[in-house]
Amino acid sequence: MKVCFSSEGKSLDSQLDPRFGRCKYFIIVDTETNEFKVVENEGFVSEHGAGVSAANLVVDEGADIVITRNIGPNSMKILTSTKITIYEGQADTIKANLELLKQDKLNEIKEPKKSHFGLQNRWGR
Repeated sequence: MKVCFSSEGKSLDSQLDPRFGRCKYFIIVDTETNEFKVVENEGFVSEHGAGVSAANLVVDEGADIVITRNIGPNSMKILTSTKITIYEGQADTIKANLELLKQDKLNEIKEPKKSHFGLQNRWGR
């Protein structure tokens, strides 16, 4: 199974980025091999459509699960239409959230969070 995390960095010790569409990186972990891949989210600086671009990237990478904190309605629609399950990250790091997923301790996100959440925080950080 491939699990995709919105990430602030390029390692499993990186912080989970709360923004799906505007995260800098996606870390995709193959739970069968324990290998991971870092994918740069080139759309994170886009004025419009960052979430849609990010969702399409994640679909193209073959993810089965996404772990993030906030996801907008357009991103969610794309991911759920391709049967990708979205969970809300609870821990600070990618590694800790992966462990919580394995322990079945993450909650599924069934409704989109704030639209344009990432844009608001991009300049406010």
